[in-house]
Amino acid sequence: MWSSLDAPARKAVLRRPVLGLNRDLDGRVRSIIADVRRDGDAALIRLARELDGADLTALRVSEDEAALAEKGLAAEARTAIDSAITNVRRFHEAQVAPPLRVETAPGVVCERISKPLDAVGLYVPAGTAPLPSTAIMLGVPSAIAGCPVRVLCTPPRPDGLADPAVVVAARACGVRDIFKVGGAQAIAAMAYGTASITKVAKIFGPGNAWVTAAKTVVAGDPEGAALDMPAGPSEVMVVADRLADARFVALDLLSQAEHGPDSHVVLVTPDEALVARVEAEMETALQSLPRRVIIEAALRHSVAVIVSDLDEAIAVANEYAPEHLILQVAEPRNLAANVSTAGSVFLGRWTPESVGDYCSGTNHVLPTYGYARAYSGLSVADFQRRMTLQEVTLSGLRGLAPTVLTLAGLEGLDAHARAVSIRLEAADTRP
Repeated sequence: MWSSLDAPARKAVLRRPVLGLNRDLDGRVRSIIADVRRDGDAALIRLARELDGADLTALRVSEDEAALAEKGLAAEARTAIDSAITNVRRFHEAQVAPPLRVETAPGVVCERISKPLDAVGLYVPAGTAPLPSTAIMLGVPSAIAGCPVRVLCTPPRPDGLADPAVVVAARACGVRDIFKVGGAQAIAAMAYGTASITKVAKIFGPGNAWVTAAKTVVAGDPEGAALDMPAGPSEVMVVADRLADARFVALDLLSQAEHGPDSHVVLVTPDEALVARVEAEMETALQSLPRRVIIEAALRHSVAVIVSDLDEAIAVANEYAPEHLILQVAEPRNLAANVSTAGSVFLGRWTPESVGDYCSGTNHVLPTYGYARAYSGLSVADFQRRMTLQEVTLSGLRGLAPTVLTLAGLEGLDAHARAVSIRLEAADTRP
């Protein structure tokens, strides 16, 4: 029972497994970044051979390769991509904020406007599974924001090609600069630029622990690139009551576990009997799932938490701050009102996390590792920067002057005060 655990024990139960893995990760990531900064494209080609088993002669996805991808993709796959793009675009277009203009005092006007980031890097994972859906989640809002340069990197397959579905999805979103580069080396290439790959101002997209570590490293370097959020291995928490369908819960947990062995899935329920039913349904479902080995690796460090009631379940959720939070309860919207830390919330029995991954319209690039306490899921605003403007008339300056002069005096910043007083003196002596 959760209530019987002390604070350290609770922390241990909810600890993400990836935080204890790859203890030499930081050093290796920094070594890869240094190699790319030093050797550029040559390092990327070498690392593709070493890490991806791909012998590349060129990094860019050519028009011929793009045409081949289009031709080889089944019609139903293209229809699904187009349908997802439509829903994601519809939701993200509604996020565009109009310019803000406020007269804060007579003769004093303050404004805020948005401008697109000049160059952005879009990272689409394709390690244990290609993710064309991520190309959509990055391509749509960056297009709506109006970013003039969009560079997309995705790992090559052993045959030297990018995943066709990723290429088709990216191009359907208007992205043309697509490169066959994966992992930490892709992050380094976009952050610092190479002969082939344009340097960007900010890098977007999820990835494994290596990708997340690389994004963190380059974001801490003034010569690197900002990151969108810490978005690493997938995680889900399902809060379920005694009326929840164990089959639904089981597949929601398995659908996140199949992302990779470092995924984390957590079930929280006041009904201990439900746990046994869910475990049985998971075992049944596993028999027919092709990614069973990956799922079982993830399940080895996943957990079920028994709570006293649903209020305590939400307290656990807020402490964990999950990337995905599924509320498989009788009155999910009432319960959701008390959720304060989650990347994205899925309400009720008919809302599997899968719809958010693909096509409901919300963005599936979300903070992990508990960073949902401070970060939000990706939106159009992340691809823009906000600038404020202010314009003051002479009468407005006269009205502000006492405040400026007093505060500048308190801070001992005489030039600040003088910048105001000199204007008023000039105005008073004008003919």
